[in-house]
Amino acid sequence: MNVFDFDETIYYGDSTRAFVFWCFKKHPKTLLYIPKIAVSSAAFYIFHIGTKTQFKEKMYSFLKACDGEKDVAEFWSENLKNIKPFYKKIHKDDDLIISASPEFLLKPLEKKLDFTVIASVVDINTGKYDGLNCYHEEKVKRFRQLYPDGHIDSFYSDSYSDEPLALLAKRAYIVKGDDITDWDFTQHKKNLRT
Repeated sequence: MNVFDFDETIYYGDSTRAFVFWCFKKHPKTLLYIPKIAVSSAAFYIFHIGTKTQFKEKMYSFLKACDGEKDVAEFWSENLKNIKPFYKKIHKDDDLIISASPEFLLKPLEKKLDFTVIASVVDINTGKYDGLNCYHEEKVKRFRQLYPDGHIDSFYSDSYSDEPLALLAKRAYIVKGDDITDWDFTQHKKNLRT
């Protein structure tokens, strides 16, 4: 099977960030959550307080002012065009997407694009996490839960933070825009915080 990260890998941009800003425009009440998001961003990124899961859970609290699945469906009707052309060319029926983005955002694409999704389990109505953010070594744990004996033929990501998955693959590639190159195992993501 081939395994892919999603954002910046097979999708132009960051789908979570795009969805957040889309919700800000669609639902003015979400703007009331900006101070909370700003404080939690500063705590995590500037002062190195807390985990990425804790930060993201606070960020996703804006979902309380949204329309859940209806918003996700509308978002994708406008943004599905951002799937990269290279992915459409190499797609296979057993493709697996492993992403730190919320599961509620990516799961609707399973039927549309014919792949399987593993992502962060986040409540679409409250922003609360069930488990850890699906990032770095957590991606390997989640892969092994679903495919205990699974083998990765090719792995694609835009970030060297995905090295644990790249090490499982027969071939690994780094994706920058539309450029795909062999994974450079001498490169390591620095200051990695999970």
